[in-house]
Amino acid sequence: MTQKKIFNGLLARLGPGLLYAGAAVGVSHLVQSTRAGGMFGFELIIAIVIIHLIKYPFFEFGPRYTAATGRNILHGYKKLGIWAVWIYLSMTVATMFIIQAAVTVVTAGLITHIFGLQGLGGFEPQMVAAIISSLILLICFTLLASGHYVLLDRLVKFIILLLSITSVAAVIMLLFNNPGHYESATVFFTFSETAHLVFLVTFLGWMPAPMDISVWHSIWSESKNESEGRVASMKTALFDFRVGFFGTALLAICFLLLGALVMYGSGESFEAGGAAFAGQLLGMYQQALGTWAFPIVAIAAFTTMFSTTLTLLDAFPRTISISMELIFPNQVKHRNNEKTYLIWLLITIAGTLTILFFFLPSMGAMVKVATIVAFVSAPILAILNTLVMFDKAIPDQYRPGKLMLIWCLLGLITLIGFSISYLFLI
Repeated sequence: MTQKKIFNGLLARLGPGLLYAGAAVGVSHLVQSTRAGGMFGFELIIAIVIIHLIKYPFFEFGPRYTAATGRNILHGYKKLGIWAVWIYLSMTVATMFIIQAAVTVVTAGLITHIFGLQGLGGFEPQMVAAIISSLILLICFTLLASGHYVLLDRLVKFIILLLSITSVAAVIMLLFNNPGHYESATVFFTFSETAHLVFLVTFLGWMPAPMDISVWHSIWSESKNESEGRVASMKTALFDFRVGFFGTALLAICFLLLGALVMYGSGESFEAGGAAFAGQLLGMYQQALGTWAFPIVAIAAFTTMFSTTLTLLDAFPRTISISMELIFPNQVKHRNNEKTYLIWLLITIAGTLTILFFFLPSMGAMVKVATIVAFVSAPILAILNTLVMFDKAIPDQYRPGKLMLIWCLLGLITLIGFSISYLFLI
C-alpha cells in the first residue's frame, strides 16, 4: 500500500472530529491563546493541558452516544425529559446571534488586513466590517444550502491540515530563532491579581470550545452515518474524535507559544480592533517563517476563521431544527427537516447582520453576556451529557466505566467552580 493510499484512507476515517476542530479553533485559539502567550509567556501552557483533561469526557460523550445508539445525543436528552431539550434550545437561541457575529467579524478583520480594505468606499471601519461580514455570510449560506455535510466535511479537512502545518512550522522556526524578548519579561501570572484571574477564567471557559460543540459533534456524526449509509464503529468514532480534540489542544499550545516567543517581553501589546489584531497575528508568522510565507499564512489564518464561521453557521440551525423536531414531533416532521434547517439558517444570518450593522459598537457588552451564558451552560450541559451516557438504556459494552464516572464528577466540580468564580469576578 502506497503512502498516498494510507493518507487518503486516514482522511476518509476522519470527519466530525475535524468539524469539531474547525468550530473550536477560532477566537479561543487565534485570539485568546495568542494573547495568553503574549501576556504571560509559557506559564499558561499547563492550564491548557489541565482544562482539556477536565472537559475531555463531556466532549467525548457526543460521538460516543451516536456510535452506541446510531442517533444524536439530543435524543438522549429527550429520554431524560423534554425539559432537557428545552434547556439546550434556550441556551442556543440566547447566544447564537452574538457568537456568530463575533466570529464573523474576526474573519472580516482578517480579510480587511490581508487585502488592505480598511478605507473601503470611504466607509467607517465598523461599516466596512459589517459589509465584508455580509459577503462572508452570503458565501457560507450558498455553500451550506447547496452542499450540506459532504461539502463541509471536505472543506474543513483541507483547512485544518493547512493551519496545522503552518502553525507548527512557525513555532519550530521561532524556537530555533528566538527574538530574545522572553528573558527581559517582567509580567508574571499571579492569582492575587483580579485582572489575571478574569483573563484565566475567560480563557479556560472557552478552551477548547463551548460545551455546545459536544452536541454538534454528535449531530455531525449522525449526518456522516446517513451520508455513508452505515453507523461508524465505536473505535472509528473515538479515533476521529481524539484526532480533533487533541489536535486542537496542540494548536492552542502552538498559538500560545507564538504569542510568547514574539510578543512576551517585547514591550508591545495586542491591538483591540479585529483588523489591527489580524495584522499583528500575521506579522508573527511572517517574522517566524519569512516574508515569502505571508501568502500561505494569510490563507491559513483566513481559512481557519472562515471554517469556524461556516461550521457555526451550520451548527446553530441544524441543532435548532432537530430540537424543534423533538419538542414538537407532530408539528415539525423529520421529512421537513431540510426546510426547517434553511429557515433557521436564514434567521441566524438575519440576526447576525442586525447585530453587525446596528449594534457593533455594543459588541463587547453582548459578548460578555454570551460569555456568562456559556459559563453557566457548560456545567449544565456536562451534567446532561453524563446522565445520558450513564443511562441504563446505553448497551453495557458502550457505557463508560467507574473510572470515567469519577473523572466526570471531578470535572463537574471544577466546571461549577469556574462558573461561580467567573460570576463573582465580573
